[in-house]
Amino acid sequence: MSGQIKQYLWSEDTQEWNLFWARPSRQCGVYGICGPFGICNQNSTRLCTCMQGFKERFPEDRNLNDSTGGCKRKTSLKCGDQASYSLTRNMELPANVQSLEVENFEECKSACSSTCSCKAYAYASDGCSLWDGDLLNVQQLSPGETGGRDFYLRLDPSDILSTSEGLANGTSKKNKGAELMTIIISVGTAMIVLGLIIYFAIWRRTTKKEGKNEEIRTQEDLELPLIDLITIETATNYFSQQNKIGEGGFGPVYKGCLAEGQQIAVKRLCKESGQGLNEFKNEIILIAKLQHRNLVKLLGCCIHGDERLLVYEYMPNGSLDYFIFDEKRSTLLDWNKRMNIIMGIARGLLYLHQDSRLRIIHRDLKTSNILLDIDLNPKISDFGMARLFGGDQTEGMTRRWLYVSRICDRRALFSVKSDVFSYGVLVLEMISGKKNRGFSNDSHQLNLLGHAWMLWNEGKALEIIDPCLGDALPVSAEALKCIQVGLLCVQQLPDDRPTMSAVVFMLGSENAVLPEPKEPGFFVGRNPTDTSSSRERNSENQVTISLVEPR
Repeated sequence: MSGQIKQYLWSEDTQEWNLFWARPSRQCGVYGICGPFGICNQNSTRLCTCMQGFKERFPEDRNLNDSTGGCKRKTSLKCGDQASYSLTRNMELPANVQSLEVENFEECKSACSSTCSCKAYAYASDGCSLWDGDLLNVQQLSPGETGGRDFYLRLDPSDILSTSEGLANGTSKKNKGAELMTIIISVGTAMIVLGLIIYFAIWRRTTKKEGKNEEIRTQEDLELPLIDLITIETATNYFSQQNKIGEGGFGPVYKGCLAEGQQIAVKRLCKESGQGLNEFKNEIILIAKLQHRNLVKLLGCCIHGDERLLVYEYMPNGSLDYFIFDEKRSTLLDWNKRMNIIMGIARGLLYLHQDSRLRIIHRDLKTSNILLDIDLNPKISDFGMARLFGGDQTEGMTRRWLYVSRICDRRALFSVKSDVFSYGVLVLEMISGKKNRGFSNDSHQLNLLGHAWMLWNEGKALEIIDPCLGDALPVSAEALKCIQVGLLCVQQLPDDRPTMSAVVFMLGSENAVLPEPKEPGFFVGRNPTDTSSSRERNSENQVTISLVEPR
């Protein structure tokens, strides 16, 4: 039992129930999920662990995935002894806190030390927090999460010296104790370093013998955990067809469940895939450096012989196209949810283009690459087509033309404005519930872009809105603004398209003045031709080609 209230939807395609909604959305949000003196870590392979100096109260319950019994002290506290504390950082603090106004950190520490019943304390600019009972609902936040605090747990000195955790003592130790700690740390560090040297020496010798010089050389290069193949095979039921949830340019994607209960999505590189080892390395290096709430999180990878796999967080609601293009499921996405998805994708793209440590062009943005979490928040996925670029440099262009503005000739370059075009197509699809490719209308042969452009010029733009929204559309002006932003993004000339920072501003501001959109690029549905491009012309596979200028 997870302690959560969950809603499932039946999928006719996969003939299984899929999780759609849960409260609390995170299992760590369930009250007392890890019991007294337990720490919940949503991002760990093991959800519940004991605090330093504590051990499981009922170890036999671990096999039942039940940690509500909590933990008990290894060594009981003795009132009157000098207080010692263990420091843990970035913690979501326990419930049942007692607040105390103090002048500084030392006063807060002294207040806890002078009370035998005090179990822990925390200090911040807003005052001192004390706990004197069982500590419940303590969460360890990940490095990227905000709102965490430094947490000082009261322990017997022997429990602090028995670990390598940092010491936050109320009194200074004797020289002998300090020397002992120094020796322990030095010896431990030396053993770790020696072990790493031996490991990498054996690893490099093995790879040379097997002729795998092209493989990624160290885990340090990857900047994320390596997961062994046996663990992934067990989690995915040995890549069974029942666990297969998708297929992309990278290869098949499988749903898996680790032994601790954490659900994962595993991408498996196909030998027949156009993406080879270099693309695999590229995706690992890219995604490991990217941390944003609207990007799918990479949890680890596996390199074993010919097997190369990426392990992601699992998105229970699947991809956006599963909802938006289905007559029944699209009704679950009301206007507010669609607007939240449109804004989330814009913020994720802005991060890729401008705010991340790297500057990245996604190059394959489409509804099937937008995944939805338990609360239907969007997360951009599939960076297999992405390329690094710095300054004004750009990279070669893909031949996917469903969302991309143009197929280029051999001298063409890819820019962020190509992603902007793809985003504009996606916005218009979100609003209309129709696919751009394959769109049909009895009165003309335009695709969705051309249809939206025609209605805009006729003053009938709101007619493109998905009929399933019905009377649920709260503000027609907001919908009209989204249509206008979508048309601005798909304008024919890249220089006319806005940047993603401008898109985020236009969508988020009530007073923003938007320019009138110009004719979109590539808007004919069947046998498309370029009607007014002033750029270089060429054609290939009945698709018009224009030169995409670098930024």
